[in-house]
Amino acid sequence: MKRSARPPRIILPRSTSELAEWHAAAPQVEALEPSLPIIDAHHHLFGTAADAVHYELEDLYQDLGSGHQILATVYVEAYESGWRKTGPASMRPVGEVDMIVDVSRSPLQMPYGQCQVGAGIVAHVDLTLGDAVTDVLDAHLAASKGRLRGVRHCAADDNGTLGSLIKNRPRPQLLLDTSFRRGFASLEARNLVFDAWIYHTQLGELIELADSFPNTIIVLDHIGGPLGAREWGMKRDEVRAGWQRNIRELASRPNITVKIGGMGMIMFGFGFEHSQRPPTAFELAPEWQPYIETCLEAFGTNRCMFESNFPEDKQSCSYVELWNAFKLATRKMSDDERRDLFYRTACQAYRLPEFAELGDSIGL
Repeated sequence: MKRSARPPRIILPRSTSELAEWHAAAPQVEALEPSLPIIDAHHHLFGTAADAVHYELEDLYQDLGSGHQILATVYVEAYESGWRKTGPASMRPVGEVDMIVDVSRSPLQMPYGQCQVGAGIVAHVDLTLGDAVTDVLDAHLAASKGRLRGVRHCAADDNGTLGSLIKNRPRPQLLLDTSFRRGFASLEARNLVFDAWIYHTQLGELIELADSFPNTIIVLDHIGGPLGAREWGMKRDEVRAGWQRNIRELASRPNITVKIGGMGMIMFGFGFEHSQRPPTAFELAPEWQPYIETCLEAFGTNRCMFESNFPEDKQSCSYVELWNAFKLATRKMSDDERRDLFYRTACQAYRLPEFAELGDSIGL
């Protein structure tokens, strides 16, 4: 695949219309192994057609219908989507839970059957509220109609170019903050997981957090964010070596599970967004496979799950080719191992036993 020779873009997403034009240049492709059940463990919805960058239920519906058998999804907070405009600032994120419950009251009817969007919900909570976070958690639980499974308080930060582009940057060393940890302590009693979105430079902080709260399940988003764009592009080997060491260290903490995905984000530095056309799964898989294999070797299939991270990963590839790449990368594994990765681990982490049973009932 030929990639353009133009200098790297500033690390900002292309607009939805720009992406649509780019993806239109790719030939139509079929889903590999379409009977393999999938739980998409991580996606977002935000904006409207009036916004330059948006991803509405209709957009997700088109992607879900591209050929893979997606049984259900886990919705993860992002971009203050649906937040309330009035009331206490701590309670405004509850509007996002209201929004996803409202748009997903009924399963989507797909060619392969039904797909329940937002079967599990991960909501934004400002954990630096400390002890006062309990009221917010209870409000999220009530709004979710039984679907709240976890919370996320983004901690991803970088001292360089990438960090300068973050809106509402978190305070440094957020995971070590005393007030944050007081809020974090409220998760265990409510059986809520914590989705950790951090960069590779912060994995040591996550290890300390996991050690301090061994009974709280932590889901590491996007393989721990090994950066590769802008100034990090000159240190890819160094970054990867350090990331591998920390991933292996994290794996010794039994309360940590990892999401394999997010590698389509521009900040990872693979550069597919500069290609004249979207890459195929056969081009994606060899680039992603070393990272996939590191996670699998460290955590095992019962503590790894695949995610689409759409629409962020749409900057690099289509929904159908993303899942095709994951299928190619695991084609030598056993049926049981692949079932772990594609749906069982997600069902275990986010307490979705009915979808695990449904997936197990489907022959490959």
